[in-house]
This record gives sequence, structure tokens and C-alpha cells, in this order.
Amino acid sequence: MVYLGDKPLLVGKTVILRPFKDEDFPFIEECLKDPEVLKLTGSDSDFNQEATLHWYNTRNRQTDRLDLAIVDPSQDFLVGEVVINAYDEKNHSMNFRILIGPKGRNQGLGTEATRLTIDYVFENTTLNQLTLSVFDFNPRARHVYEKVGFVPSSIDKNDLEFQGEWIDSINMKLTRENWLNRTK
Repeated sequence: MVYLGDKPLLVGKTVILRPFKDEDFPFIEECLKDPEVLKLTGSDSDFNQEATLHWYNTRNRQTDRLDLAIVDPSQDFLVGEVVINAYDEKNHSMNFRILIGPKGRNQGLGTEATRLTIDYVFENTTLNQLTLSVFDFNPRARHVYEKVGFVPSSIDKNDLEFQGEWIDSINMKLTRENWLNRTK
């Protein structure tokens, strides 16, 4: 297991990653209800405000995962979240995911948030790799993941049914070794 109980404040050029605050809830709710977020994450539109509020109010106390708010400092409010979770003991790895709501898109915030998170994890844990899955109809996210060093590792065929079509999920990974060699 990897200890992730210390929740950092990570400051980049265009984004701040920090633990969740009570005032974030209206903004995360907006993100979670956004049709584009629902589509790209394969989520349904069922939204339970009480359960969701409880979920986010408990994120900062978790020691086996890292959940951070993505804040656009120019507007000073949450535009998404990054998550490191699902420890895989066999591979000494964890899953990475990111969600960017409507007010944070197309500004490079997701790319910087991804880099900040990956750097933090590899600099502060002994994990061997990070993994993720991205649906085939999300080439923008796949491009970001490849830009920061993730490589495809397998495909889950017909993983999601969306509007009558079956969508593949592309599994990707970033090893510590590749992360270390990224600037060489």
C-alpha cells in the first residue's frame, strides 16, 4: 500500500491543485452534471446531491488515495479534479484520472494538472507506474496523456455503450522509468 494521507498544495503556471474545500461543492456539482463530462467519463446522469457532498467532504481524510481540486487561479474557483486511486499491489501501481468541467476546458489546465500530479506522485511515492483508461471517443484526453508520457498498453473492446454504439476503452500506463527518462 502507498500512503497518500498528506494532501499537497501544487502550484503551476496556470493551475493550482489543492485539497477540497466546502465552497468547492457548487463547482464540482456543475462539473459532474456537465453533459460532456458525463459522456467522456462514461457516467450516468443520476446525481444525488447529499451523497456527492458527503463523498467530497471525506476526500481529504483518505490515506489510500489522492483527490485534489483543480483550481483556475485567474478565476479562483474549482474547474475539475485529479485522482490517484485503486492501488494494484501486484504491479505496485495506481490509477490516474482527471475531470475538467466546462469552465476549465481548452486552456491547458488539464495538461498542467496532469503533469503536476504525475510529478508529485513519482517524487513522493515508490510507485512503479500509473495507469489510466480513456474512451476511444476522447482523442483530446488521449493526446494529453501521450504528451506527458503515457503509452497504450491494451484495449478493452466495446467497453461502453453510448447512444447505441459500442466504444472501446484504451488502457495506458506511465512507468517510473519512462517518467525519469522523459527529458533525456
